Amino acid sequence: MDRLKLTLVAPGLLLLCLVALGRELPLPEARDNPGDGGGAIVVTWNPVEDGALIGYDVERQAEGDTWVRVGFRGPLAARLVDDEVTDGTRYQYRLAALYPDTVLHSEPTATVTSSPQWFDPTTLTALIGTLIFTFLLLFFTFQARSGRKLFIRRIGGLDAVEEALGRATEMGRATLFVPGLSTVDDIATIAALNILSEVAKRTAQFQTQLIVPTADPIVFTVAQEIVKESYTSAGRPDAYDPGMVFFLTNEQFAYAAGVDGIMVREKPATNFLVGYFWAESLILAETGASTGAVQIAGTDAIGQLPFFITACDYTLIGEELYAASAYLSREPLLMGAIKGQDWSKLLIMALIFLGTLLALAFGIATPDLF
Repeated sequence: MDRLKLTLVAPGLLLLCLVALGRELPLPEARDNPGDGGGAIVVTWNPVEDGALIGYDVERQAEGDTWVRVGFRGPLAARLVDDEVTDGTRYQYRLAALYPDTVLHSEPTATVTSSPQWFDPTTLTALIGTLIFTFLLLFFTFQARSGRKLFIRRIGGLDAVEEALGRATEMGRATLFVPGLSTVDDIATIAALNILSEVAKRTAQFQTQLIVPTADPIVFTVAQEIVKESYTSAGRPDAYDPGMVFFLTNEQFAYAAGVDGIMVREKPATNFLVGYFWAESLILAETGASTGAVQIAGTDAIGQLPFFITACDYTLIGEELYAASAYLSREPLLMGAIKGQDWSKLLIMALIFLGTLLALAFGIATPDLF
């Protein structure tokens, strides 16, 4: 009976062995994961084309330990990152190729350890870009400080500031500055406060009344200090009145109603609507237009720009708002920052254009530069 069983089973075992011997098994390679903080090892292999292959179990063995399954990968996969290792410990890896009828194990890899690296080579392009950008900023800042006149294209709304404030002085009316309804951590509000500094210097020089209603307590405090400093730097600290800057309310439409009341009662000759606005933008702009004031608006809220363009005399669009303080003050640090940013954008555009031409002409896959 035993001889009969052996006679029946032996051919099947022989067939399985022949099939296993005819199957190609990839040899894995393990190495420390480059550019990381440690604690990871990369296992790679060349996938084989075998329709019967189900996938691979990646197994790991520490020194003097048993083989442990790390993860499963499909038949077309060729990489696994093991991020559950300890730095300094020696490991070996092997593949377990899974077939419907058997499991084949590859030869183990050489021992490998993980360790942290001080630099990630994939961020090299970002480092180069940062160095170039820093160089451009410093170069143009030194150029501005040396007395060289740096060109910034004309911005109509900012060129009209002197004229608008002169008009308010001639008419004996106030200048209204609305720094938006957002908080001080909004970039549009910061830009508005920078513009307020320059406007306050000119109202101090022209001896024009300035009205600054705010909708946020922090913005109120910052704006008050900015106006005080501007009057002092203009040589008119005696003309500063703490009541110029005041907190109105932090309710959106209550603030709009309060500012509209100021426009109707005081009839300022010039209105500055600069900062971040929401649905109240058209309410403010139309009320100001109805009083006959010259209105200069600026915001980075794209949805509100059409209302300002329609109802105001001048509108700062997009980056014009951020460049306004440098344009008005001509302060070397700000001018250098503006010129450095412009040249950095020009360089990025040139690289994108060059990469596109190379990809179209030669089919070159350009790397992700930024």
